[in-house]
Amino acid sequence: MEAVEHQEEADVADPADEQPIKQRKNGLYPAVSDELAENMKTGWADTELRGLEPVAQAGQTADRRARLSARFPGERLVIPAGNLKTRSNDTEYSFRASVEYAYLTGDQTEDGVLVMEPDPAGEGHEATLYLLPRSDRENGEFWLDGQGELWVGRRHSLSEAQQLYGMSCADVRTVTGELRAAAGPVRVVRGYDAAVEQALNDKVTAERDMELQVFLSEMRLVKDDFEIGELAKACESTVRGFEDVVRVLDRAEATSERYIEGTFFLRARVEGNDIGYGSICAAGPHATTLHWVRNDGAVRSGELLLLDAGVETHTLYTADVTRTLPINGRFTDLQRKIYDAVHEAQEAGIAAVQPGAKYLDFHLAAQRVLATKLVEWGLLDGPVERVLELGLQRRWTLHGTGHMLGMDVHDCATARRETYAEGTLEPGMCLTVEPGLYFQPDDLTVPEEYRGIGVRIEDDILVTADGNRNLSAGLPRSSGDVEEWMAALRS
Repeated sequence: MEAVEHQEEADVADPADEQPIKQRKNGLYPAVSDELAENMKTGWADTELRGLEPVAQAGQTADRRARLSARFPGERLVIPAGNLKTRSNDTEYSFRASVEYAYLTGDQTEDGVLVMEPDPAGEGHEATLYLLPRSDRENGEFWLDGQGELWVGRRHSLSEAQQLYGMSCADVRTVTGELRAAAGPVRVVRGYDAAVEQALNDKVTAERDMELQVFLSEMRLVKDDFEIGELAKACESTVRGFEDVVRVLDRAEATSERYIEGTFFLRARVEGNDIGYGSICAAGPHATTLHWVRNDGAVRSGELLLLDAGVETHTLYTADVTRTLPINGRFTDLQRKIYDAVHEAQEAGIAAVQPGAKYLDFHLAAQRVLATKLVEWGLLDGPVERVLELGLQRRWTLHGTGHMLGMDVHDCATARRETYAEGTLEPGMCLTVEPGLYFQPDDLTVPEEYRGIGVRIEDDILVTADGNRNLSAGLPRSSGDVEEWMAALRS
């Protein structure tokens, strides 16, 4: 990162809105002569882009806003993208727009705000996208401010944004003032933009705002064709990421789990936006820790690798896939026994994913298989019905068998229980099926040879009109197929 000389003060203002340029965190600017300041105002080509094609999902975002408008007639709706968050001192985390904002607009830039203004005649809403426009060449902001375009890259002009997103666009620096001055009922999606919430502080209530959040979450339960295509794309890239990992397991053995993490991350960044969540690269006994993301452990031949990872597409849809792989390419007899039990449970869970089925059916089907195996192995006293009634299998199964998937890895999280966990599956829903067995290294209730073995198998399943489709079927699942696949990739 470039270092610059500083002076104690600079009086640089934006004549368009009479607001000072955003101060850097240390409050200082580089020393600028009058001659240099004048020189930097001139000699720049017109780079305005015209005739831009709308973003691929523009039709879908318009339909989504229409559904939202119908649900809240006569009310102003405010959906922020969110702001940059500090990582350390004067550096920020990579920005990811709020799911609600990106879902309704297709835009992913920080500080954006979607405002849906109710039509005075009561006929729907007028959507305006508030964005930070191009840097002003006249006031020096584009090269003096740490958020100017010569520092962070070119932004779209408001005219360009209007072409891309298919709605009116305005300068976001005016939005808080307009929201303060506006009258009438309003709702805001909370948790992303403190300045927007403060501007609406005396106009909103937490209960009403939560109703907006819940509706937006439930809108995403059933995916449209664009979303299904993006989820399929995410799974295809994820398959290639897993193949990449298998090819370099020998290098991971010479280093650590971080080699696996970095290998998958490269695929995610090359083919997508990012990883959809922190990759779990859990070798050996780390596989028994459900969310092992430290990824700093040893990778040893003869042990298992539990890899839970997903590529996020450029439109922010993520895959969520897990495979448990023998690091040397061959399962031991005990590893195979446990793996095959989990595979059988997953098969039962996937078979239960059908239109019209209860959401929990796939979980119950998988848990029944695992409970039966634990009784057969002598780890639990039967009968199986008793085990299931008391939930005794959960000592080793630990978690639910899946969740909705989409723009969030755990999608639709604020949907009501009656529409999600107690709901009915419909075509277009996408969920994970991911049973597992985890025998902790210090668990004295199981034979010593079981301790430290963790197995999970996870796939992304789309509910179709006549059943389901496994979007991540490009990765093998049975123990024999896994061994053959690994051998072919490493030969």
